[in-house]
Amino acid sequence: MYRVAPGPANDRYRPGAWMFKVLRRVVDRRRHADSQYGWLFQPYMGDEMVALALADGAARDGPGALVMVAVCVQGDQVQAHDALALSLPADRAEGREDPSGEALEGLLNFVGNRPLVIWSQQPELNRLNHWLRPRFGFDLPNATVDVAHLYQRRQHYWHPQLERRPRLAEAAQRLGIALPESRTLRDEAVATARLYLDLVHREVPRWRGG
Repeated sequence: MYRVAPGPANDRYRPGAWMFKVLRRVVDRRRHADSQYGWLFQPYMGDEMVALALADGAARDGPGALVMVAVCVQGDQVQAHDALALSLPADRAEGREDPSGEALEGLLNFVGNRPLVIWSQQPELNRLNHWLRPRFGFDLPNATVDVAHLYQRRQHYWHPQLERRPRLAEAAQRLGIALPESRTLRDEAVATARLYLDLVHREVPRWRGG
């Protein structure tokens, strides 16, 4: 069973921003308690998580699009076949029906109230919330774990002289996790999930390199 404190992935280390978002989430939960989305705000008591990888589509899927892949993690297994991929345009439609509503609805239904694991992607999550709030009236409410922060803490324990923010490819190589050089977002989501499992659910991994 996963017990992850709710709240933004990185803002909890900036008390003012973290408190504002926590209070906003409380207001959203009360406002939507009796709506069809009320269950999204309930604590998750199962053994699944969702690894979420997002990217600016300028170099992937057209100028400014927000592209993402969500992959299910069940227990200590990454369910790479159980995944959702979607893309949102650079800007929301104005003055007409939003064509991305169905995609956002599909994302909420796929993720549900399961915790998220990400790799240092708060800016992209903010863009996603920029789409969600006008349509549904709330930001993505899920508890979120920033695996980059977990890795950095472990790295600092073994190599206290290293201060810079780690890259996903570097962390994957150090822990022996396959990540193709020409990787897709699905590859990044799967690698993020496997890094999380190595850092949290297994014994301390054998570090590679200095």
